[in-house]
Order: sequence, then structure tokens, then C-alpha cells
Amino acid sequence: MEFDLTIDYKTILSRLDWYVFFGVLLLTFLSVIYGQYLKKKKGNISNNNEIRFLDLFLMGRQLTLPMFVATLVATWYGGIFGVTKIAFDQGIFNFVTQGIFWYISYILFAFFIVHKVAKYKAITLPDLVGKMFGPNAGKLSAVFNFFNVLPIAYVISLGLLIQALFGISFLQSMIIGVTIVILYTLYGGFRAIVFSDIIQFFVMCLGVFLILLYSYKLFGGVSFLKANLPSTHFTLTGGEGIATTLVWGFIALSTLVDPNFYQRVFAAKNVKIAKRGILISTVIWILFDICTTAGAMYARAVIPEAASDKAYLIYALQILPNGIRGLVLAGILATILSTLDSYLFIAGTTVSYDMMPKKWKGKVSLYHIGIIFVGILAILLGIVFEGNIKTVWKTLGSYSASCLLLPVLYGYIFPGKIKDHQFVFASILGVITVSVWRNIELTGFWQNVDELYMGIIATSFGLVSYGLVYKYLTRSKLMNNKRGKS
Repeated sequence: MEFDLTIDYKTILSRLDWYVFFGVLLLTFLSVIYGQYLKKKKGNISNNNEIRFLDLFLMGRQLTLPMFVATLVATWYGGIFGVTKIAFDQGIFNFVTQGIFWYISYILFAFFIVHKVAKYKAITLPDLVGKMFGPNAGKLSAVFNFFNVLPIAYVISLGLLIQALFGISFLQSMIIGVTIVILYTLYGGFRAIVFSDIIQFFVMCLGVFLILLYSYKLFGGVSFLKANLPSTHFTLTGGEGIATTLVWGFIALSTLVDPNFYQRVFAAKNVKIAKRGILISTVIWILFDICTTAGAMYARAVIPEAASDKAYLIYALQILPNGIRGLVLAGILATILSTLDSYLFIAGTTVSYDMMPKKWKGKVSLYHIGIIFVGILAILLGIVFEGNIKTVWKTLGSYSASCLLLPVLYGYIFPGKIKDHQFVFASILGVITVSVWRNIELTGFWQNVDELYMGIIATSFGLVSYGLVYKYLTRSKLMNNKRGKS
């Protein structure tokens, strides 16, 4: 089978493919409209600003199990070109770093965190942190939250796809894609995201499965891959060192402070739905990761000379028949859109709710401005990162995992023990350490020490040292008071 690495997407896609592709898009937009129709039919419209905001951001805490699973699964895979790039370059290393590490985090979240956060009745992750530690911790976590959910990687992914399909510039592609997402997100808020995710969930899962199915039919199974791939593609570290591989494990733990997880837990009808939903979603994610990792490995085996960030798409479009090709293309688009809209929504809410003074919190007009601001910023940073999704993930993930994760986890383990300013001191110390370590010239042993490890050490040191000093000063003050009374 001959493969064209410089294919013209306009010519390879048949009329049937375009019908299916735009049909899925139309169905997605209709689902958003249907969600708003159900809301109006139930009479859930209120003039009370607080009730309106709760409905806008958490769908009135009425998320059912099927909706919970669909929106959580769909939200998690917007960086499909980043994942398939890693799998194309390094094989099952992708399944380890972008799969197994994350499954552990999901299970930890389901069994150890869901029930702990439910009692706080929080609206956002920074709101939860503020209730756990204090107002300053809440404000600082809002800053971390904002940069953690800036949808740069997903704006890049969408830009790459639109550029490939329609032959326009990368910048124009990002602008067009983000504008469409902003419009329907502004229209329906979290409800629009949930209802669009239901369609996108089914299409994206079916799409990656069909790519793997046709790959197996055309080329065979594992024996074909082993005969045509480097041996490192079948090692857990993919040619990387253990320390570098484990960095991704710590980044995966940032799930424990991921606002998308918390938002869906806060929106669920009850704790049981949230816990079951995460566990069911984990099973689906395992199957999805098998499909994307294996599919990208087939692409490497068949067209090793292709550009790794586009190889999965180039490969898929040439092995699939008419109609199926359009469906799979729509599935890839759905994978990106379902994550981009959620991250855009939460980043906009962080600006308009968590970062605003108390008297302005929850104003719907500010939410609209926040969404637009985040969209523009994500496009600009997409240009700065030059379309490199893996760099975006590692850069932003390092700060989140090293500077916010540990204080929050310690707060769960030792409730009420960490003070507001202690949280702030430790987190800022972690930020400074990560930033300095990333920008100084390192030699010898220190070249192999990732900034994430240094951030974790600094944050832990900040928590412990502040706690010891605070305890010492408190004890000294008590002793002085006793002496004064005597």
C-alpha cells in the first residue's frame, strides 16, 4: 500500500466524508441547543444571580452518572496529537506516561478525595482551597489554576487539524477554531459543554477504535509491529531514563488538583455518582489509550519518515474507506473540542469568579469577558510555544504538580493543620525553585535532576520549616504569657 506524506486533504476526502464530518458537527451544535431547550422546559431560569451562576458553572449540581462519565472522558483527551506524537516516537512509553500513571491518580481521586471534598459544597477548586486553608491560599491557587487550565495545547491541536484540512495558516486556524468554541460556550455554559460532550464522547471513542481495527485488518497484529519498530518502542521507558519517566508520574498526580475533575465532582448529584463515574471513566480511558498508542505505533511502522505530530492523521486518512474516514476525522475533532471547551470555560471562570473581589463574584457578564480573554491569550501562547504540545504539558504541569499538589494533599491528610500563610509560603517557594532551576545552567549530576523534583523538595521544605517555626513561636509566646502572669 502506497502512502502519500504530503496528501491534499481536500482531494483525499470524498463527498461522503464531508457529509459525515459536518453532520457530526451539526449534531454537536444541536445537542447544545437541546440542552438549553430542556433547561427552559423545566423552568430553571431564575433572576437570582447566585442561582444563575450555579446553573451556568455546575448545571445546578444535577449531573447524572451517564452525563458525568461522558463529559469526564471526553474532556480528558484534547491533546490527541500530543499523545500520538509520543507514541509515534517512543511507543508504549506513551501508555506508561500518559496512561498508567494517570489511572493510578484517577483511582486515588475516586477512593480518597471525592468524599472529602463533598462536605465543603465548593463551586471551584480555588474556592475549595480557600475553605480548606484560608483566603490567601484560595487566591494563590486561583493563579495556579488559571495557568494549569489555559487551553494552549488544545488550541494548538485544533489549529493543526484545521490547518491540515483547509490549507490556511496556523494562526488563522487557531483563531477560527477558538472563536467557534467561545460562541457555544458563551451560549450555554457548563450545560452546553456536557451536552456537546455526550455526542463527542461516542464519536471520539468510535473513531480511535476504527483506526486500530482497520490497522489490524491491513497489517496484522503485534508481530508486524515488532518487525517494523525499534526495540525501544516496546520498553516502559521508551529510551528515556527512569528519573525522566517518573517525572510524568508526578505530573499525572496533578490530576488530584485538576479543576476539571473537581468541577464534575461538584456538579454531580451525589458522592456515589462521582465515585462510580470516575471508576467507569478509568476503564474507558484504558481502552482509549490502547487504541491511540497502538494506532500511532502502526503509523510509525508504516510511514516512519512522516512528521510525528501529523503522522497519526496522515496514516488514518489513507487506510480508511469513504464515510468511515469522515467519521474518524470528526472523532479527532471531537476529541480536541471536548477538552478545549472545558478548559476554556474553567479558565474563564477562574478569571471572572476566583480572581475577582467578592462583590463582583458570580457576575455572568464578567464570565463572558473572561472566556474571550482566555481564548485570545491561549492563541498568543500557542504561537509562543510554536505548536509544541509536549512542551506545554510539561511546562505547566511541572508548576501545578510541584507547587500546588503537595499542600493540597497534606491538607487532606492533616485537615486543619496547614495554615493559610503556610500554604502560600510553601507554594511560592516551589514556584521560585522551579523557575530558577529551569533557567540556570546545570552541569554534571544536576543536569539529570528535573525541575519538578526540585519544586517538590522546595514546597515540602516550605511546609515543614514554616510549621516548625510557627510552632516554636507559638510555644514561646505561651511560655512568655505564663511568665508574665506569674
